[in-house]
Amino acid sequence: MPSTVHTLGVEIEIKLLVRSIPELLARLKRIGAVPLGRVFERNTLFDTPSADFRRSGCLLRVRTETPAAGHSIRAGDRRAVLTFKAPPTKTAEKRRARRPRYKERLERELSIRTPAAWPRILLSLGLHPAFTYEKLRTTFVLGRLQLDLDETPAGAYLELEGAPASIDRAAKALGYSSRDYFTSTYWDVYAADCRRRGVHPRNFVFRGQKSA
Repeated sequence: MPSTVHTLGVEIEIKLLVRSIPELLARLKRIGAVPLGRVFERNTLFDTPSADFRRSGCLLRVRTETPAAGHSIRAGDRRAVLTFKAPPTKTAEKRRARRPRYKERLERELSIRTPAAWPRILLSLGLHPAFTYEKLRTTFVLGRLQLDLDETPAGAYLELEGAPASIDRAAKALGYSSRDYFTSTYWDVYAADCRRRGVHPRNFVFRGQKSA
């Protein structure tokens, strides 16, 4: 059952489209970002039958991480996390109005030892799986900034999480400008990909081989 509860905090992040993974990895190395490991993630969002979480801007997610070495980067650690996210406080909303380029949300995480048990627990509370998405994530740190290279079934993206000033400095050093920032969720990325391909959205998962 639960092993570690992480206190409620504010998550500040942006996403960037990655057009060349080898080029990005070279730039990350050049600016001194330290790789922590690469994992295969499977994420399942849970919601009420009437989608109350989604409609209120909240998220409840069970994430499992499996070691997956690649790109000459070691495999990360195996773990599972239960995450709840909610819209920011009124104070944070006012702050966000002054800097709309960044996504800010309240977040609480719970490290879990028995991830297979949690779907049953959540089902017993009246919650159901609403959306599943997979990605290969390679995590880097640069000072207090976290940079996550996410390889998804619809392309690669870089998430930068930390203080806005640190995000801006790192993005600029990597060859991006604030015009490249976006704050969409992976559901938004998937839905847009489905519209381009003319298919109905289901789950955002890999077909066949999951790791490089």
